[in-house]
Amino acid sequence: MQKFPLIVRQLGLQDYQEIWHKMQDFTDNRNAETIDEVWLVEHYPVFTQGQAGKPEHLLQSGAIPLVQSDRGGQITYHGPGQQVMYVLIDIRRHQNLNVRRLVTALEQSVVRTLADYAIEGYSKVDAPGVYIDGKKICSLGLRIRKGCSFHGLAFNINMDLQPFHYINPCGYAGLEMCQLADFIGRDEAVLDKVSPKLVNHLAELLGYNLTKF
Repeated sequence: MQKFPLIVRQLGLQDYQEIWHKMQDFTDNRNAETIDEVWLVEHYPVFTQGQAGKPEHLLQSGAIPLVQSDRGGQITYHGPGQQVMYVLIDIRRHQNLNVRRLVTALEQSVVRTLADYAIEGYSKVDAPGVYIDGKKICSLGLRIRKGCSFHGLAFNINMDLQPFHYINPCGYAGLEMCQLADFIGRDEAVLDKVSPKLVNHLAELLGYNLTKF
């Protein structure tokens, strides 16, 4: 099977809207030769609402801003200590890859990363993301434009989970969120340790050679 190059960019802590618009620009300006990229980022505290999102799922916001995004899905929270992985992929160049299989690959990259820590995570057919014992540890939302993806997943590593109580996460009232630090401790739940595992699993699942990390 042909392996494609993949550029991985570590962007650190960034404003959500700034990175969102950069993803849009990257997708709008890419061509058939553009190398696919993965962006690893943390965001300043923000609630984001998907295209079909319902405003009643925001229960209270306080000082945390709400951004209407162009991704799929309902409302979620981003904040420091959460590993966001954006996937800017030309789906058409991959044989047998479609949106559903990309979603599955993203979910499985998290499931396999959890397995590296002897934690059993799983996905649900009717509710995208990754779960542990009924609690959600990873949310997922994509946008496809001209056969290319942007947005991606948000993997809770070591963060303040309180803002999730201000929303119905992903549109589900009462859904409890969790994070990797709950299972392995805060000393080991460090983004710089977890993100290489996450990216390597995604690259293996999709058939990439990492060109930069």
